[in-house]
Formats: sequence, C-alpha cells, structure tokens
Amino acid sequence: MSMRCRGLRGATTVSANSPDDILEATTELLSEMMQVNDLRIDDVASAYFTTTRDLNAEFPAVAANTLGFGDIALLCGHEMEVPGSLAMCLRILLHVNTEKEPPDLKHIYMRGATVLRPDRNYKTEKPAEADTP
Repeated sequence: MSMRCRGLRGATTVSANSPDDILEATTELLSEMMQVNDLRIDDVASAYFTTTRDLNAEFPAVAANTLGFGDIALLCGHEMEVPGSLAMCLRILLHVNTEKEPPDLKHIYMRGATVLRPDRNYKTEKPAEADTP
C-alpha cells in the first residue's frame, strides 16, 4: 500500500457566535476526526476551516493551534450563502497523508450537522444508560 494525500471532511454546529463556543466546537470536531481515523498531527498536510457567515467571533484555526497544529498550513474562510442552508455551521477539510483507501476514512458529522450527510453520520453520543432502581 502506498501513502497518498486524501481529503477528510467534518462538520458540526456551534451553539453561539462567541469565541469560546467556536473554539469548543472546533476542538471537539477536530479531535474526533483525528482520533476516529487514527491520525497523528504529522499526518496532516493542511487544514481548511469554514464557517457560515453567522460565525465570525473567532478563527477556528486558533483551536487547531492550541491542539498542536502550529506547523501545519491552516486556512479559514466562509461558506457560500445558499438559501436554506444550515446556519451556525463549522466545517473542516483535512488533507492527510495516509495509506488508507477513501472508503476507510470516516468523515465526521456532529451535532446539528448530521443532517448534512445522513449517509455518513458518525455518532459520538453515548446511549443513555437505563435507570436503575
């Protein structure tokens, strides 16, 4: 198997347009993308973060830098404004060096962003435990 650069997608929603909420959602999504796909920071060639225009209180890349991505090429931008599209949405596109084939990569859609790709939903919520008397 040979090493290739592959694209890995993820999306989530952010509860409020505040620096803390944007950084929390970015950290959660990026960490999950890395863990589920068994990636190290050294595997990442670059990352592109986008938000809908209603999220502008902080750059999502700040969260990546906090996680140790300081030497990785990071870029932030806004999504197209398509009528009826999901609001308060943050997306990440990672370019990763991997031996995995495209079907083996797990694209992560969390929180309210699970509606974007129901065919690729990745559930991180744990099932509720049954009440015990």
